[in-house]
Amino acid sequence: MTDDPVELAARAAERHVIVVGGGIGGLVAARECAKVGMKVTLLEAAGVLGGAVRRAELDSIVVDAGAESYATRGGHVRDLLADLGLTDRVVTPNPAGAWLVGVPGVAPAPLPKGGILGIPSNPFADDVRRIIGWGGAWRAYVDRLRPPLTIGKEHSLGKLVSSRMGDKVLRRLVTPVTAGVYSAHPDGVDTEVAAPGLNEAMTRAGSLSGGVAQLLADRADRAKKAPGSAVEALAGGMSVLVDALANDLTELGGVVRTGIDVQTLVRDGDRWTVTFQADTAGEDGADAAEDVDDSTETLTADAVIVATAEPSARALLDAHVDALGAPGAAPEIEIVSLLLDAPALDAAPRGTGVLTVPGSHAAKALTHATAKWAWLRETAAGRHIVRVSFGAQGEPAATARLDDEEAARLALSEAADMLGVPLAESMLVDSHRARFTQAQPASLIGAAERRLAVRAAVQEVDGLAVVGAWLAGTGLAQVIPDAKNEADRLRRALLWT
Repeated sequence: MTDDPVELAARAAERHVIVVGGGIGGLVAARECAKVGMKVTLLEAAGVLGGAVRRAELDSIVVDAGAESYATRGGHVRDLLADLGLTDRVVTPNPAGAWLVGVPGVAPAPLPKGGILGIPSNPFADDVRRIIGWGGAWRAYVDRLRPPLTIGKEHSLGKLVSSRMGDKVLRRLVTPVTAGVYSAHPDGVDTEVAAPGLNEAMTRAGSLSGGVAQLLADRADRAKKAPGSAVEALAGGMSVLVDALANDLTELGGVVRTGIDVQTLVRDGDRWTVTFQADTAGEDGADAAEDVDDSTETLTADAVIVATAEPSARALLDAHVDALGAPGAAPEIEIVSLLLDAPALDAAPRGTGVLTVPGSHAAKALTHATAKWAWLRETAAGRHIVRVSFGAQGEPAATARLDDEEAARLALSEAADMLGVPLAESMLVDSHRARFTQAQPASLIGAAERRLAVRAAVQEVDGLAVVGAWLAGTGLAQVIPDAKNEADRLRRALLWT
């Protein structure tokens, strides 16, 4: 063990780390190791990097096919963007907000303001009452009249809302939001994870609506001290971040290889070996490569970071990590992006997007991307881009068994209904379909405990780390700091033990 910088630099140069998976988590972890001078080889099964942050082209317009933005909480993403020189690309969304459709007997309407996860602070507010009716509003108001909430700890968001404010608030306001944000029903959503501080706030206020009001006031105070949007994106699309990370990793000496399907992970003493199909391996310079036969290749390293989606990660880890536990239920999500020549959408008739009441539509949500992001509206030059999302927890995507052309037609039909504007097939200029296995949301009840158990089991194995949304939680604001922390833990072990 030494703290001498020269000796540490020499030791780092002798260490080789393999990163399996080229999503944001894998790229960040690889870059962290390369920054201290370690040899890094990143292997990605797909032909392109990015994972859930991916690009597509619609008639030569580059758009986000997956994640389109990031949460600003914690400042973690902004810090990385500053490090990469990308802060001049940061943009904020149109604050117009989204609409809600599919409420029985109720016309489409803007999502109410002044709520948290759809829970209203004032059930008699006009925008709330429009959706839940007078009966729903009076039932929700009973929350204020019931005995004060003093226990202050209800895990299930759905049970909390239904018991305090009634079924209409649950089904018409909260369920569409949790389905759109988490692809999950509120009954399975952990209140404290999804709305940090709400349990404590409603204990102080004595009611759920009062707790929401207090939490909103707290957020407003914080916003005054540090104003800014809760969500941001990058002009040119979030894939700009992928490109910057990959370029920086390469400049630091890292090797990036795409089209590499890692099949096995073997530990031999204090070394690790990965085996993969080599017929599509295209990049030169991978260290310690050895041909086994005409179709496979191996790489050896001092440590491995697994940065794939949960199913493939578990397949690689199973032989090396005890107590992995049962896999989390991961919804299959499809996003169909449409480029439309539809002047009727110029007025953004349903704001920046639409959420649906589950069961009312084949799609769960829609984003009017050119209404939401000014940079994309300018790029589209008078045409419109909408993203239609299908699939949720326990519910396969309605597009799952359709071919691409059929999926585009269904998305167009859903978009017309959700936006309240006739959209003929002749208006469809181009389309793109993306499929995802979404990581189990961190907000689900029990998810945090399961993740902690897996992470603890992984950390018992020398020279091994795991990053990505299935352990960090979905969203760049969670994936990026987690990847940095795990890479730091691993490189410390390699340099000081």
